[in-house]
Amino acid sequence: MILYEHPLTERIRVLLRLEALFNRVTLSSAKDDDIDHHVALFTLFEILDIVSRIDIKSDLIRELERKKKTLESLYGNPEIDEETLNQTISNIQTISSNMLIMHGKIGEYLRENEWLMAIKNRIYTPGGTFGFDLPSYHYWLNMDSTLRRENIDKWLKPLLPIQAGVSIVLRLLRSNGKVTNEVAVLGVLHKTGWGSSAAHLLQIEIIDNFPCTPLISANKYALNIRFMLFNQEEKPLPCEEKINFTLTRCSY
Repeated sequence: MILYEHPLTERIRVLLRLEALFNRVTLSSAKDDDIDHHVALFTLFEILDIVSRIDIKSDLIRELERKKKTLESLYGNPEIDEETLNQTISNIQTISSNMLIMHGKIGEYLRENEWLMAIKNRIYTPGGTFGFDLPSYHYWLNMDSTLRRENIDKWLKPLLPIQAGVSIVLRLLRSNGKVTNEVAVLGVLHKTGWGSSAAHLLQIEIIDNFPCTPLISANKYALNIRFMLFNQEEKPLPCEEKINFTLTRCSY
């Protein structure tokens, strides 16, 4: 089954994007092909654009501190495994400490690299990084893959505490979900008074593996899910079948 996730707050929306981008740059840089390393560098620039617009470090540290206090209140609960609890709290403390020692504006070392910024300024132009546009970048792409990978790892390494913070916040959020079995009659589900104020993330899995995708609209008053037939060649059409799916409301 395919898992669909829908953020209910802007903060979670940003974290989901960063998670996906960090995963992509890690997977792409681990390969040997120059195209994969081009993708890795493009993705690194996307991460830089996101962290430049928000104070991601402070947001993550505050979120982790709140979660740490919540977890500490669970000591003495007979239903909680204290060894796992201790490990989780220790991980939070380590990740927070690593972010606290990150000085200056996040990613500033990348902005100060004129060679990288020259590539960034051209990479969003369609076909803007051909060899005749950026000969030095063409040279880099033809270097030994091991050297390219070492470069990418060096540029990515200072951002890894942010990746770790994003990862643990989303992991803790996803681990605290309330699952319900739902039915979309004629491909539509509408709920009012569904208690969205406590939820930060929705997860949907279509049980029957029906070829459709969910369009989700949610606020504190109502939840609307309309399933659309998958069609990569024409305009998507509403699905008018009965769709069985699971809905998970994830909260802190």
